[in-house]
Amino acid sequence: MMETTLIPAELDTIEAAATNPAPITTTATNRKILHAAFGVALAGVTVKLLATAKELVVAAQFGRTDAMDAFLMAFLAPGLLVNLFSESMNQALIPTLVRVREVDGRDEAQRLLTSALGWTCLLLASGAAMMGLLAHVFFPVIAPHFAATKLALTEHLLYGLLPVVLLAGLASTGTAVLNTEGRFAGPALYPMAVPLGIMVAAAWGAPQWGIWTLEYGCVAGTLTQALLVIWAMERHGFRFRLDLARRGEALREVAGQYGPVLLSGLVASGGLLVDQAMAAWLGPGSVSTLVYGNRFVSAAMNLLAGAIATAATPYLSEMVARRDWAACRNTVHTYVWLTAAVSVPVALAMIFGSRALIALTLQHGAFHSADTNAVAPVQAMYAIQLPFYVVSRVYYRYLVAIRRTTLILYCGAINLALDIVLNLICMRWMGIAGIALATSLWTVSTFVFLGYWTYRLLPPELSSREGSDLRGYA
Repeated sequence: MMETTLIPAELDTIEAAATNPAPITTTATNRKILHAAFGVALAGVTVKLLATAKELVVAAQFGRTDAMDAFLMAFLAPGLLVNLFSESMNQALIPTLVRVREVDGRDEAQRLLTSALGWTCLLLASGAAMMGLLAHVFFPVIAPHFAATKLALTEHLLYGLLPVVLLAGLASTGTAVLNTEGRFAGPALYPMAVPLGIMVAAAWGAPQWGIWTLEYGCVAGTLTQALLVIWAMERHGFRFRLDLARRGEALREVAGQYGPVLLSGLVASGGLLVDQAMAAWLGPGSVSTLVYGNRFVSAAMNLLAGAIATAATPYLSEMVARRDWAACRNTVHTYVWLTAAVSVPVALAMIFGSRALIALTLQHGAFHSADTNAVAPVQAMYAIQLPFYVVSRVYYRYLVAIRRTTLILYCGAINLALDIVLNLICMRWMGIAGIALATSLWTVSTFVFLGYWTYRLLPPELSSREGSDLRGYA
């Protein structure tokens, strides 16, 4: 059992909250979160519908071919780098950015953002360059059963996708910054540029350029998304500038939180690599089967969890900056129950309607009934995780807001070990569907771990008299 201690800043914060409680505006804040989440969800539905149309076009053109396996494996690396560097920066930056804006003013917040964007770009560019240099070593390790020609195609596809790392990373950070200004629905619509680009390229260029059309469409769509985000930032008061020279206490605070979040993201990325690498052991088409089986489940998780997490993060950060712990507690309770009530029926529908959903949406062109039979049980096993994942995102965002990111790192390390062990056990029992089941099982572990620490670190509602006893609180 880890010893629970509050850092001095947190002790001072809680004591100040006990003696000088902030105004309680919980109902109004929860309504703002719900309104923002609804806007993000509506925009997300639009993007996911477009992404579904893209999947239909891609599946009809390429099915579960070796070329599709190569593209999916190549596309995995840029996605991991964006999650590793940019998403980690977002989680470390946003609570501090909100606090600086609330306490020190907008000019100081702009200076912090300028520095953070500079370092984010440097990290993304360095990661992309390193991935390009190591591709010839990286892919044979994670896909040892790929034939030599298939490995060569995967490597070459990766080189063309490397610009996506910088473009998507900047778009991600810019979107998170816009959310702190109450701008949710618009930025949530900008990712539609990516499936649009892929769909247009696949529909018109596949006969001529083959699998490379997906790459061209992806790069063009991501560039469009990044330009839209930068335009929106400039329009809503944050300038897009880069500065590596500026230092300050706020930037050091971000860097201190960034380390554990980055390592946590690295561990989580390792889990995704493990899953796809183990799928590659099971023969041709297995990677495609795993990815197709997770398409609709991941879309539902990102839609439900993403909407609440996107909307709640800036408001939770504001509550922490104001030391409004009663509002934090109320908001966490409210959205845990709300996300559970919404996600459980969705999960049940995806589990029991898995084959019908795959047949209806993907079974066209090169995607045959045999492919549906292979993908449907994978999707059903993935769907088990949905409510556990969605609810755990509420816990996750609270722990980030109070800057307890080391707990997230511990959770990720536990889950990586569980993923490997459970994959080995479940693959023997269920084949490729066993990898999906293993993912769902360790997601339950995440739910339990983050939930436990969230409720342990939520300060109780305190009276002024109790404030003097808080140094013993754990």
